[in-house]
Amino acid sequence: MKNVAWILCLCALLAWGFAQGAPTPRGSGSGRVLYKWVDKEGVTHYGDHVPPEYANQEQHVLNSEGYEIRHQDAQKSAEQAAADDQKRLDAEQRQIRDKNLLSTYASVQEIERLRDQRLTLLADQIKVTNQFLDTLNGRMKKMRTDSQRFKPYNSDPKAPSMPDQMAEDLVRLTTDMRTQQQNLKQKRSEESTMSIQFESDIDRFKELKHIQ
Repeated sequence: MKNVAWILCLCALLAWGFAQGAPTPRGSGSGRVLYKWVDKEGVTHYGDHVPPEYANQEQHVLNSEGYEIRHQDAQKSAEQAAADDQKRLDAEQRQIRDKNLLSTYASVQEIERLRDQRLTLLADQIKVTNQFLDTLNGRMKKMRTDSQRFKPYNSDPKAPSMPDQMAEDLVRLTTDMRTQQQNLKQKRSEESTMSIQFESDIDRFKELKHIQ
């Protein structure tokens, strides 16, 4: 049935062309055109105009001889356009990355050397932060022991209230410990991300240089 429908459409197209008179050179014409589009059921149609409900879909414009003289792509949705923009941006960023790799490094060993230097620096920072946290934990342990002599940590009705200075020191120390814990978490995350990035750069550099 599809073959029959195609033959009928072709015959209609040829008949329409002959009805316009003598043929014109390809690409030119009298300005009369025929539109070709596909409906939602997948059926191909021909006509002198495209129905409004298919105006945003892919269209082919044919001259009186049946040659395609224009083509209109389907209008993309906002999501499709955004996805295409992201693909184009990703491709551009890959090109920039490749160019930087080739212009910055002459060998895999150079990348590995820089990787080791930066990871060592991060490892040293992590070590220092850990040592500082150990010191803060020691101070906190002592302060909590001292605070047991005062209200509200001491349930003895005769226990004195905690001095304001001690309360301020306790709050400040708690804040410092929280800050250093966050710093430690960030440094460890940077260490992991950096290691992964360098390994990716090494693999890509080998691809670009055709190194096994």
